[in-house]
Amino acid sequence: MLDSGCMMLDDQGMTDEWIVRVQGKEYGPANIETLHEWKAEGRLLPANEARQVNVDLWTTAADIPGLFDLGGPAAPSAWRLTQPPLQISHRNFAQILGETLQIYRRGFFQFLGLTLLVLLPSVLSQLTTAFMQFPQRSNVDPRSVLAGGFAFLMFILSIVMWPVYVAGIQILTAQIAGGRRSRLVTVLNEAVKYWPRVAALCIFVNFVFALLILFGLGIGVIALAGASSVLLILVAMGLLILQVWMFGFVFITVLFWQQFAVLENAEFIDSLRESRNLARSGQDLAWFQRPSWRGAFIASIWFAFVLAITVGPEWVMLQHYFNELLKTQDPQALLQQMTEAQQTSGFDISAFALGILGKILRPLLGIAFVVLYLDSKRELPSHVKPIVRAGEGDAVR
Repeated sequence: MLDSGCMMLDDQGMTDEWIVRVQGKEYGPANIETLHEWKAEGRLLPANEARQVNVDLWTTAADIPGLFDLGGPAAPSAWRLTQPPLQISHRNFAQILGETLQIYRRGFFQFLGLTLLVLLPSVLSQLTTAFMQFPQRSNVDPRSVLAGGFAFLMFILSIVMWPVYVAGIQILTAQIAGGRRSRLVTVLNEAVKYWPRVAALCIFVNFVFALLILFGLGIGVIALAGASSVLLILVAMGLLILQVWMFGFVFITVLFWQQFAVLENAEFIDSLRESRNLARSGQDLAWFQRPSWRGAFIASIWFAFVLAITVGPEWVMLQHYFNELLKTQDPQALLQQMTEAQQTSGFDISAFALGILGKILRPLLGIAFVVLYLDSKRELPSHVKPIVRAGEGDAVR
């Protein structure tokens, strides 16, 4: 048993020697016979990283000729975490958040580069719109037309880059969690490959949630129309319960779609199905340890943070208008007053800066879900023998 994380092989004249990496530690050089011994002991898995001594490119132990006879499709790309080692126990919530912050800190500039893909076009669009002067006369000002066109193009560019941003977060987080680092250009090259699938899933997910929001607005209209009818109020309450159930069902279904679509290279339908299955797994665990509850709690923390930086600066003004709304007899006049006040205040620098901060920190949400995904995905394929996370010097004998 070695504590140093490095073994020396007896000089047998073997030319095919390998270095393997388990739990972030490197072991070797080792010849094929030694690798077979590690495999037989269950301490070397196909998903563990490996490279030849004279080659810098890391791949997986499944690629070592004659070591694993897995059959099926070829091994995935070197950056992918196809099947993480089985753990004796799950990380607690504090450990998930702590690892999320650690991964974000280690890859801050790369995550920032991914964020700028969508942030820069969005900021340019907002600034152009905020400072654009619309002509008061009937004739058209060419400069305003050009500024409006530029703002619209930047808005479209930020939307187009969104799938690359989403896939890049998954790939970069998986790399850092696995002890690997790649240049941002390499991550982007991998992320672009997933653009069609991620874009289609983004459109689908947002469309479904938009329908649920419209459904909720329809319930509100029914409730207002039936203020004096007990029957209509009961119907509205029933529809509200149905909407909550539908929203929860969709939320659970799409909880891990990004991870399966990118890290597992799953197709459109498979991503949604596997996402639902993983979110509903862990029935043998306490409710607060199940992926669905932990995922919902992570999302709630993020939404609370976004709400705080969005509503916080405007809280006093919103409270004032809310009190006025309770007292006013003319809601339309109050709405006009709010609109005029917004136009008079002009460009709000503090709100804009807080919005930028929120976007820079947004990768934390994606990182947290990747960490939760890796922690929750405990079941390994039948051809992979589970490996127990060992202590120092206990990973490879």
